[in-house]
Parts: sequence; structure tokens; C-alpha cells
Amino acid sequence: MSMDEINVFVEVVDAQSFTRAARRLGLPTTTVSAKLARLEARLGVTLIQRTTRQLHVTPAGRAYHAHCVRALAEIAEGEQALAAEAAEPSGLLRITAAPDLAHSLLAPLVERFLQRHPKAGVELIVTNTTMDLIAAGIDLAVRAGPLADSSLVVRRFRAARIGLWASPDYLARAGTPMTPADLARHAFIRFSRMGDRIVLSAPSGEAVALPVTSRLASDDLENVRTFIARGNGIGPLPEFVGRDARNAVPLVPVLPGYASELGAVHFVYPAQRYVPKTVRAFLDIATEGGD
Repeated sequence: MSMDEINVFVEVVDAQSFTRAARRLGLPTTTVSAKLARLEARLGVTLIQRTTRQLHVTPAGRAYHAHCVRALAEIAEGEQALAAEAAEPSGLLRITAAPDLAHSLLAPLVERFLQRHPKAGVELIVTNTTMDLIAAGIDLAVRAGPLADSSLVVRRFRAARIGLWASPDYLARAGTPMTPADLARHAFIRFSRMGDRIVLSAPSGEAVALPVTSRLASDDLENVRTFIARGNGIGPLPEFVGRDARNAVPLVPVLPGYASELGAVHFVYPAQRYVPKTVRAFLDIATEGGD
């Protein structure tokens, strides 16, 4: 099989002229005619009927042309994919995440990505709003908790375990709770997106509704973390936020055996035939160490 002959045949059919096809291919008309004749001889079928004034594609030629066009398109896409695979990630990677995820998890990943790929750039859109990635031109999103059904591609990043945290200063003043019942006499900082009650799993696996009262609440985990660090009380935080090395005040886990059921943080991105090299490179860096 000669791809050169197939390419000449497709060009002749598309141009509806040997002369125009020869011009497009940069070949003499006699060479184009000879290549087509060799293809017909090999296949044992007439593909194009020629007269002095026009050409006519036979039924067999039309059917073969359709197959050839699809095959050449697949070859072209394969070459594009290989070229994309070999290319160094470059251009702008746009990522969106909620503030707590952006500050605690993404910042070091973005730094590592930029160090490793000097031709690439990152724009981080920090918002609690769930954005339409395609409409907003976002390449990648980081989302925690249950995900709504969608056409987006989902890739698990890491576990998200929520527990109770306090500052050393607060515990020195108010004491350290040893049982869930002890929380009743403590100040509590509520993460309002968790509702009016906080339900955690006991070491036995039993769900426990913790008896807490709160004069202070926020729908932003960074605010909850700040209030905890400033000694205002005990509050719930994902483990990756509580243990974040960037915390000016190291936080202490309270009732460490009690935590939320394991959820997960995921990367999501639009479904597409060829995932941008920047997206794949960032995901590779993010998942290098697992959970």
C-alpha cells in the first residue's frame, strides 16, 4: 500500500481536476496521472473515469475516497498527538479553586510546576463559586466533597479528612477536651457550610453529633482557621489546612480520634480528545506523591 498514491487520489477527487491536484501537490500532471494509474492497477478497479474535458468518480471510487479521507484524518490526528506529547508545556494554565484549597494545596504545586516548566504560566482564579469551566475558559478546577454529575473528566487528588483543631494558647487557657461531652464548655468556631451541627465519626465508626454552641461562624475555611489560630476557640478544619506548614501558629488536633467520613479532593477538567500538555503536566506533578 502506498500512502503517496492514496494522497494523490484524494487530492484529485477533491480538486475535481488532475491539473489542479498537480498544482496543489507541486507535481507534474503526468506524475499525478501515473500514480493514480498504479493505484487502480493495484486495486484492480477503476476509481476515476477520465475524458478530455472532465473526470467522473465511479461508485467504487466514491466509496474508497470516503475511507481514504477518514484514514488520512486519523493519521493527521495521530501525528498531532505525538507532536503534542513531545512538546514542552507552554502557554497559560488557568486553574480555579476555593480559597482554602488554593492557599493550602495549590500554592506549592503551582510553584513546582513553574519551576519545572519555564515556558508555562499559571493564572489562579480563587473563588467559592462553582464556575462553568468551558464558558469561563478554565483549564482545570480543584473541588472538594461530592461532585455533581457532569461531562467533566474527574481525577482524584487526595483524601479530605475533617477534624477539630485549636491553638496551643486556647488550650492552655481553657483546657483540652478529652471526650465529646467536654466540648459543651468550650468556645466553638462554626464552619457554616457544615450546618448547625457538627457530626463526626467516633473511633468505633459510630456517627456522633457533637454538643457545641457557637457565637462565631464563617462560610470560609481560611477565616475559620484564622479565628482558631488567634485563640478564639475550637473549630473544624480539613487535615491539610490544620497541618499546613504556612500556619504562623501551629494548630493542635482536638479529639484526634473523631473526624468526618473520608471525602476527597478532585481535579476536574473539560472532556476533550487531546488534553492540553500543561494540564497533564500539572496533574503529573500533583499526583507524584499520592495522598
